[in-house]
Amino acid sequence: MLELRHIQKTYNPGTIHETCLFSDFSLTIESGSFVSVVGSNGSGKTSMLNLLCGSIPVDAGHILIDSQDITRMKDFRRYRRIGRVYQNPAMGTCPTMTILENLSLADHKGRFYGLTPGANRKRVGAYRDMLAPLGLGLEDKLGVPVGNLSGGQRQTLALLMATLTPIDFLILDEHTAALDPKTAEIVMQLTDRIVREKHLTTLMVTHNLRHAVEYGDRLLMMHQGHAVLDKSGEEKKATRVDDLLDIFNAISIECGN
Repeated sequence: MLELRHIQKTYNPGTIHETCLFSDFSLTIESGSFVSVVGSNGSGKTSMLNLLCGSIPVDAGHILIDSQDITRMKDFRRYRRIGRVYQNPAMGTCPTMTILENLSLADHKGRFYGLTPGANRKRVGAYRDMLAPLGLGLEDKLGVPVGNLSGGQRQTLALLMATLTPIDFLILDEHTAALDPKTAEIVMQLTDRIVREKHLTTLMVTHNLRHAVEYGDRLLMMHQGHAVLDKSGEEKKATRVDDLLDIFNAISIECGN
């Protein structure tokens, strides 16, 4: 279980640009849930992910994983249990290293290398078997530098790397936003399969309302640091894209846009 309790977060305190994003914000996410998060720019979606991952500190409040308080835990320690895929495909991989080297690096997450070779040749067959079903030809490019791949190929690889070792939580920060529609569908289908097979608790921030409706078992809409919509189970299944658009339009009118 993942919990945010009474979170406070203010950007640029004491300046003319001071912005209080979260004020007494609380959220509980049950283990195994796949939560889609939508909202306009500045609503707090990505900031929430950054707080969870330790990329930015909270001003007050607590973050707990399975009742363990990780509020002051360093981000690199949190990542032993968390995998994250960013919007930019370049952020989840090393461009100068080959596919094999990138996968080997991810395979050793949280462990010491010592004097062993960086690329584990004994795992080549397993990597090929992992990549072949994707239909992107990556299984035949293990020796190719990742920087030579397309954005879609790199993002697919980043997703595999983020979930290669055992983790409890998967954080997806608009991970299909930079992809063409066809590749975005491939990445979403792969995401859904990995989440189901590995029983990962998942938070997916997305601007794609159709993906938010079709994937996951819970749907949150953020606005000004608050969850203005929270649907799960049958309510979530019954939600349509037009329902979300209606709420977006109502918020826009309320804000004077």
